[in-house]
Amino acid sequence: MEHEQPRGHPEFPVSAVTGRIPLAVVVADAHGAISHWSAGAVRLFGCGREQALGARASELMPVGGAFGDPGWDAGVRGAASYATSGRARTSGGEGPGGDVLWWAYPLVGPGPERLLVLATGAAALSLPDSAEAQDNERVMPALALHTDFPGSRELAARLPEILPSMSPQESTRIVSQVLELGYPVLEISRHHRVPVTPDWGVPRRVERRARRSADGSAERPAPAAADPETDLEYAAVRERLEFLNEVSGRIGTSLDLAATIQEVSEAVVPRFTDVAGTYLREQVIAGEGFPDGPPDATTLWHRVAVEHNDEPGRWDDVVPVGESMPFPVHTPFFQCMTSGEPVLVPRISEEMGNAIAAQFEKRDIRPLINHRSMLVVPLKARQVVLGFMILLRRRERAEFNDMDRVTGAELAARAGLVLDNARMYTYQENVADTLQDSMLPRIAPRMAGCDTATRYLPGTRLGRVGGDWFDTVQLPGSRTALVVGDVMGHGLNSAAMMGQLRTAVQTMAGLDMEPAQLLRNLDDLAQRLGENYLATCLYAVYDPVESRLLIANAGHIPPVLVRAADGGSELLDLPTGAPVGVGGVAFETAVVPVAPGDRLVMCTDGLVEVRGQDIGAGLAALCESAAHPAASMDDACDTVIRSLAAATGDQDGRKDDVALLMARLNGIPEDDVARWELDLEPQAAGRARRLVRERLAAWGLAAESDTAELLVSEVVTNAVQHAHSRRVEVRLVRTDALLCEVFDDDHELPQLLHVSGLRPSGRGLRVVSRLARRWGTSRTARGKTVWWEQALPRRPR
Repeated sequence: MEHEQPRGHPEFPVSAVTGRIPLAVVVADAHGAISHWSAGAVRLFGCGREQALGARASELMPVGGAFGDPGWDAGVRGAASYATSGRARTSGGEGPGGDVLWWAYPLVGPGPERLLVLATGAAALSLPDSAEAQDNERVMPALALHTDFPGSRELAARLPEILPSMSPQESTRIVSQVLELGYPVLEISRHHRVPVTPDWGVPRRVERRARRSADGSAERPAPAAADPETDLEYAAVRERLEFLNEVSGRIGTSLDLAATIQEVSEAVVPRFTDVAGTYLREQVIAGEGFPDGPPDATTLWHRVAVEHNDEPGRWDDVVPVGESMPFPVHTPFFQCMTSGEPVLVPRISEEMGNAIAAQFEKRDIRPLINHRSMLVVPLKARQVVLGFMILLRRRERAEFNDMDRVTGAELAARAGLVLDNARMYTYQENVADTLQDSMLPRIAPRMAGCDTATRYLPGTRLGRVGGDWFDTVQLPGSRTALVVGDVMGHGLNSAAMMGQLRTAVQTMAGLDMEPAQLLRNLDDLAQRLGENYLATCLYAVYDPVESRLLIANAGHIPPVLVRAADGGSELLDLPTGAPVGVGGVAFETAVVPVAPGDRLVMCTDGLVEVRGQDIGAGLAALCESAAHPAASMDDACDTVIRSLAAATGDQDGRKDDVALLMARLNGIPEDDVARWELDLEPQAAGRARRLVRERLAAWGLAAESDTAELLVSEVVTNAVQHAHSRRVEVRLVRTDALLCEVFDDDHELPQLLHVSGLRPSGRGLRVVSRLARRWGTSRTARGKTVWWEQALPRRPR
């Protein structure tokens, strides 16, 4: 009870007080069914909220005479237009005699009829010491106009805090009706009426009033007496708010899904619960899109964390992390995941424990859960249940209550948002990785005349998807095309552009274009695709037979050549050109002689950019690191990455993606190459068969001679028929496979045709396509080349 000094009113003399009392709040419909049952109602009438909601008020509130005979139902219907109040006795009430004071207000407005009831136990009253008010039984509830006492508006402003959860508009309408129908007051006597201030369990302001001494001087304000019960309630509320704030600060520090799950589990044990088990849906764990549809009895839930303060290892074998299982309809877990609301089980009974244990084959979980208090809270985001947490308290600890339910729901709501952020990040990361991986080539580490190694490092600051790429393309004549490119920009758009340009380069490389011509064609394509298609590109063709590189550059950083003879390294001085997509810029092909064992290092600028420095410093570091000896090509790539990360200050994460391609130019020994020129005569095919047979015998490959002779005979016969000059050239190259190339001066490429019984030609290429491992044609400056490959037994090294 709080005391304050009114400023004079005929019905409220100076001795009046303001009644601060705990109120029960009940809302019932026109048929007496309860739709709201506050915590105060639980204390006053002794019935839990779950039992009360939906039940008939006359069964739970046995207030004799409260609403006139014949009882509660008639009272609800009879209070359709005016407020009523009274004092009655209840069999389950508080204090001596179980007296209950009540005020009833009909709620008029949109929707069905309802009745708002405010009630308190008479024993809760603590009245001032006065001769008129020593006996609580003389105190009666009444209704008064809010204008009858000062400060009523301030008191009315607190009413929404005890009303049922509703919109601000509805709350304002109900408060207006209460003020119009009569503010609840206590009549202590005929001349003492006390306006009621609801005590809803939040901190009381320290009331101060100015007192005047006999001489008129102001005395120091004095605080009102403290209410121990209110202080305890305030402390509990403050503790829970502090707990929620602390949890909010501890979770969500990372977008890593596993780390977030662990943070949530560790935040609630042991302060709020003794055991916390977290279950998530399969799509959340897999980093896929949002789960489709509501969960059901077949939905698999993955146990992703179990945190507890029991004995070490007690839970590990019975409920191991990583297990997946569905939950039947009759369990609290199913109720939680389908309703999206917390489920409170004050104590797990033997029957419920047996039902839960039935889900764990060959493991007895009952000793771990029986007689414990349980709270199941949903982990939701955007009204979709991503998972749930099972919280258990030991039997010697206080049971979970309604306030814990609210706290757990708020905790789960915050955790659900954090988990959803981590899920979306994981999903987007997986999409980016999948897209990037699909666009990067699968490069064989060994090709004819060279070994390769590659690295791709996504930018960790500006996204995992970028426009950097590398590629190798096997060309006729045991040659290899080496490509590195960088689309300007980052993200999905750059990755999409990169995919288009990379496919174009592969296609044009297969046509055996000279490097400068390929970049000219790529430049034209980029301009046709759009004005934003800008990219740098470095394109090189390595000929292991001729021991040379043909290189053209479109605005890219130059490559590094490491000489095997002395171990020195140099940046190749190439005509730079402009990025493809600019248009109107010439490209040139440079010829660079190389020796067996030399290494070519090609990369994008993300590897060599140095913060606050000219890119020359990064290129110098690249030259130095590329020259370091290494046991393998992979080790050499790792050395370059580590050295450049230290030199450019990117140990904590780079801002650009990196593509690195390294090739060791092994060459092909002269002893493994044979060349012949054949006259255009009918005997040319027979001579070609003999020359091939002799060379294979010298190489110890006589067993492969029959197939090789047949293939070379067919191709040479075709060349003799279509050539215009006097000679046809044949080249045989031995690497891991047998390569045969036939050159003539006819520019028309042969086609693989459907062979019918009446068609006299076309059978030769059909034989080649059946017997050769690979075959193809390409145009040259002087005519064309037809080539085929034949598999060979592995040679000992």
